[in-house]
Amino acid sequence: MLQIAVPLFGAGTLEPAAVLPADDPVRQWEFDFESGVLWHITGTATRLDYVVQPQIFTIKTPLVGEIRPLGGGDLVMRSRFSLLVEPIVEGPEHHYIGFSASGIMEWWDRPRTRALFFSAGGGFGGMDSKGYEVAGAQGQDFDFNWFLYSGARLRQGKKLTASAGIYFQHISNGRLNKVNPGLNALGPMLSLAWHF
Repeated sequence: MLQIAVPLFGAGTLEPAAVLPADDPVRQWEFDFESGVLWHITGTATRLDYVVQPQIFTIKTPLVGEIRPLGGGDLVMRSRFSLLVEPIVEGPEHHYIGFSASGIMEWWDRPRTRALFFSAGGGFGGMDSKGYEVAGAQGQDFDFNWFLYSGARLRQGKKLTASAGIYFQHISNGRLNKVNPGLNALGPMLSLAWHF
C-alpha cells in the first residue's frame, strides 16, 4: 500500500497520511468508452424532434492538483479529452462528429471502489446540416458543442470502472450563420473505462 499525506481544504498543514491503494485510479490515465441516447428537450433550440446516440471515446488524465479530503472520501480534479461520434437517428441530419475538452471533478470513497462525478466543457465539430432544406434543421456543417455530465462510477477490479450518468448536450453554430436553431438534448449514458 502507498502512504500519501494529503492537505486539508484551506489548510496549510497536512493531515496524517491516508492509506491509498498502489493502483489508485485517480493517479492513472484512463480510456473511457461512453454510449447513450439523447432526446431533444424544449428551450430556445429547434422544435424538431431529434434523437441522438452519442458514442464518446475519452482519455482522462491523472489528477490535476491535490487530493482534497471531503465527506469520508477524496475530491479530485482531472482533465478529459473526447472524440464525439454521434449518429442522429431521428432528425433531418445524419451525424455529428466532433471533439470536446473539459475538467472532471470526482469524489471517490477512500477504498477507491465508488465515485460520483461532474463534468462540464465544450468543443467543436461538424454535421451534414439541412438548415436550408428543412425548417428547424441545423444551419451549417461547422458547429460548437457544450455539455454537462454527472453520474456515479463503480470500480470493477484493478483496471476497469463502469459508470452511469445523465448527459446534456447543446449543439449550435454560435450565430455564425443566420440559420441557427441549435439542438438541446438530454439522456442517460453508460460507460466502461480502462485504467493504465
